[in-house]
Parts: sequence; C-alpha cells; structure tokens
Amino acid sequence: MSVRSASRRDGGALTRPVHLAVVGAGAADSATRDLAARVGRAAARAGAVVVCGGLGGVMEAACRGAREAGGRTVAVIPGPDPAAANPWAEVVVATGLGHARNVVVVQSGDAVIALPGSWGTLSEIALARKCGRPVVAVGAWRHLEGVRVAEGPEEAVALAVSLAGRRPDERTPAGAEPVPTRGPWDEGAS
Repeated sequence: MSVRSASRRDGGALTRPVHLAVVGAGAADSATRDLAARVGRAAARAGAVVVCGGLGGVMEAACRGAREAGGRTVAVIPGPDPAAANPWAEVVVATGLGHARNVVVVQSGDAVIALPGSWGTLSEIALARKCGRPVVAVGAWRHLEGVRVAEGPEEAVALAVSLAGRRPDERTPAGAEPVPTRGPWDEGAS
C-alpha cells in the first residue's frame, strides 16, 4: 500500500508519496537508535519517504530502518560534502547551511516525527510548528503544546501520515483536541 499526500494548496491530490521528516539526537543511545530504526521501517511499510538531517544517531538509524524495509530516504546534510551523509542515505542534499538546514528538513516533510534529542531536535520541532507542519512525538517531547504523542513507532507513523494528508486547518482527527497552529508565545510574532 502506498500512501499519497493530499496537501496541495489548490486542493488537488499530489502524485508523490508522503514525506515524513524524522528528527532526533545525532548522538543517540542504542535504545533511541532502535526506536528510530523501527520508525524508519514503519514509514517504509506505509509507503512514506523518510527525510532527515542525514548524519548519525537517529538520522542514520531511521534511514537504515527505511532502506532495510525497501523504503526511500532523503538526507538533508548541514555541510557541503555529500560524502558526509550516512551510508543509508539514498538521496543526499548537501546544503552547506549548518544548523539552518533544519528548516529544509522540516519543510521537506509533510509531517514530522520527533524522537528523543536535544537543542537541535527542539529547534526542528519549533520550526515545524511555526511552518504549520504537524509533529508527532514518540519517546520524548510529551510536554510541548501542539505536539501529538504516539506510544510507539507504528502509531507515530500512522498518525503522522494521517495528519500529513490534510490541509493545516483540517489536521485534527475527529474527536481529538484541536492542535493550535500558534501558541501563547506567538503574540505579536510574525
């Protein structure tokens, strides 16, 4: 089964698979790497493309899981040398942007799956919310307003795919609490 995004601005269906940005620690422990590989496998089984920052830790494990399950991966790396990407990256975008590449990662996903991480991961979550991308957290980030929480990789992928196919004003499933696209910290912000 291949999932398709229906999130075009003109309301028409896209003819490409859903892209899921997977974010998390670049230096992850084994449990977090295992979680990331399971997310990558679940994304591949759902027919989604995994987009990530392309280096090690969560990024490498998510790419590995996706590729081992026959999925596609896109690595948006911070430096100018494509050879710096992890060996499981299929398509490498060498930005030369440093941490600013986080914007490209989240904007390239129709939804974001956030795993345990630190400041870089938190910046990607914030950028995703600011850009109107739905964020599903698994294993961390339960306290952040506007971030959905999943109990495991399969649930995270299913929820992210579901949220990715909707216009920003339709991203709340029936019976669920609305997810704010702006928080109280945005007063007067542009």
